[in-house]
Amino acid sequence: MRLYNTLSRQVEELPPPPGPVRMYFCGPTVYQRAHIGNARPFLVGMWLRSWLRHRGYDATLVHNITDVNDKIYDAAPGASAELAARAAEWYLEDTGGFGLGQPDELPKATEHVPGIVAFIEELVAREAAYAAGGDVYFRVARDPGYGRLSRQRPDQMEEEERNPLKEDPRDFALWKATKPGEDTSWDSPWGPGRPGWHIECSAMARDAFGPVFEIHGGGLDLVFPHHENELAQSRALGDGFAKIWAHNGMLEFGGEKMSKSLGNDVSIRNVLDTWGKDVALLFFLSAHWRKPIDFTDDTLAQARAQVDAFRNFFVDATADGEPVEHARLVAALDDDFNTPDALALFHDWRARGLAADLRAGLELFGLGSLAERRAAPPEVVELAEQRQQARAAKDFAEADRLRDAIAEHGWEARDAAGGYELVPR
Repeated sequence: MRLYNTLSRQVEELPPPPGPVRMYFCGPTVYQRAHIGNARPFLVGMWLRSWLRHRGYDATLVHNITDVNDKIYDAAPGASAELAARAAEWYLEDTGGFGLGQPDELPKATEHVPGIVAFIEELVAREAAYAAGGDVYFRVARDPGYGRLSRQRPDQMEEEERNPLKEDPRDFALWKATKPGEDTSWDSPWGPGRPGWHIECSAMARDAFGPVFEIHGGGLDLVFPHHENELAQSRALGDGFAKIWAHNGMLEFGGEKMSKSLGNDVSIRNVLDTWGKDVALLFFLSAHWRKPIDFTDDTLAQARAQVDAFRNFFVDATADGEPVEHARLVAALDDDFNTPDALALFHDWRARGLAADLRAGLELFGLGSLAERRAAPPEVVELAEQRQQARAAKDFAEADRLRDAIAEHGWEARDAAGGYELVPR
């Protein structure tokens, strides 16, 4: 299997099965319901793990949660820990709504502070970092390769956070002394404080996998400064760190075309409640993981139309037997995990009646329910019976009203031999 590597700017081969393939994907900072954009690295990581295991790899996914951060302090002055704990649970609930399960590990920054402090102490001992008034900073000038990931020139980088005690404006914080209004802190050799954002992932990835692992994932917006700084910190200790950097493209919200169905709430929870998990999953499946994707009512409606097409196919199709064109799916997904090509293949199988192939392919992406026959709830059956009676009495206005009522419940009444058939919309 091959994946594009941001570091080398080329597609690279993974080791042959069984690997292992150890993956660390950056997760959210938890202070509110997670934005739908946070779903993309989660889904890419979960889908990639599923495919790798399907291909015979020993694949492990670690997905961290940042639960101490300036954003959390600002959102809940005096109660940041309580908000972070609650928002972390929201994130697990909301991502759980996709029906894909959860990563193998979900480490939280606050649970790894001793290891983070030890990591910083090693950097200070190697003179790759220095203390300054209770803070600790990484010496960017000590890393001759700094900028290797983002392709930014160190002499043209802007200062992340101002502090007159810094040796170099480019230096970034590893440890932050407690400030007024911050309600959580931990002891350290430099005084009470908390970890900086970048150091968390270096320490937690090392704790999970050791000094080197196969894939580091996250949004394209993390390349600089977050991932650039992670790489610098870890390399300063001699760690190889990630071999492949896999950065997913961003969601683009289309101005006037922005989703009106969601209002101002573009959380994962609201998307799932409004459109359903199958539409959300197919929406993300439709774009290559490295490319941007337009998030609008139009693109969501297109995803829903495809969901309906697959579901309607299985109303009459029987998915018995084994797939016969699995090699075509392998060719698409082993080549930089090309989900749009896989989706096009699914439509080809639908058009050609290859139900077993289609069912197996959809199952890999959490869409197996589209191949299942669902029983309509009793209230929908009752409406359908009333519609049949209205049609028999030639009361077509009433029959149309009942048809619309059935549709409001998410079902469609189709004429069939001997009566009707209820099909999910």
